[in-house]
Amino acid sequence: MKSLVALSMLFFIGPAAAAADVEAGKAKVAAVCAACHGANGVSVADAIPNLAGQKPAYLEAQLRALKDGSRKNPVMNAIASQLSPDDIGNVAAYFATQSGATSTAKSDFLPNLAKTSVKFPEGYQATFRKYHTINFPATKQVRYYFANDAALSAAKNGKPLPDGSVLFAEVYSTKNGADGQPLTGADGFFVPDQLLFYTAMAREAGWGKEIPDMLRNEDWNYAAFTTGKQLRPVNQAECLACHKPLDKVSYTFTLDQLTAAAKR
Repeated sequence: MKSLVALSMLFFIGPAAAAADVEAGKAKVAAVCAACHGANGVSVADAIPNLAGQKPAYLEAQLRALKDGSRKNPVMNAIASQLSPDDIGNVAAYFATQSGATSTAKSDFLPNLAKTSVKFPEGYQATFRKYHTINFPATKQVRYYFANDAALSAAKNGKPLPDGSVLFAEVYSTKNGADGQPLTGADGFFVPDQLLFYTAMAREAGWGKEIPDMLRNEDWNYAAFTTGKQLRPVNQAECLACHKPLDKVSYTFTLDQLTAAAKR
């Protein structure tokens, strides 16, 4: 009779799950998750949630939803899709063991993801080709995209963008009308106002060697620069994760436009 009761309990509870491995979760967090959520679940930025002290079942449910795409987040969809069921349970268990953070606490960027090998491309106006423009209504910005010869040549010949490729963008605020909305020029693009900053992605051999495999975009590095051409602090983890699913198109969102410009 006791054995029947035990069997009945198993039927209703479901198959016994393997106990989560907190140490394995800690290792996975240190390698990848810490880049945004901090090694102890205290995030690196206000817009990124703290995970310390969250209930493991809640974290598991969110990671599963991010993995299968039912919850949309371009950065986390790319990361969660690479997690195994055991990884999800282990990471959730580890974060659940950490003490909750104060509202003002922040973690530092991981050193290997805070640094970048990208340099400001001096003289790009004369040597790069402008190949694309994008309006960003949500931030009231317009961006102009440029590429160097290495990227243009590869795109023209239908090849992956090689080492030596540089894609560069000027980011402008928009001129706005009386209603506060961006003014649009005859070309259909927002009318630029003030230069805000620059962004860049570039690659050379070995630039990705210190980046975790779950984030690595081959040897691409990312950077942002002030209007004075100085590096701005950037957490490359967010750039890398966002571009991670684009491995079939050289990790760039604008390869089609680059190819079209290169063939003109």
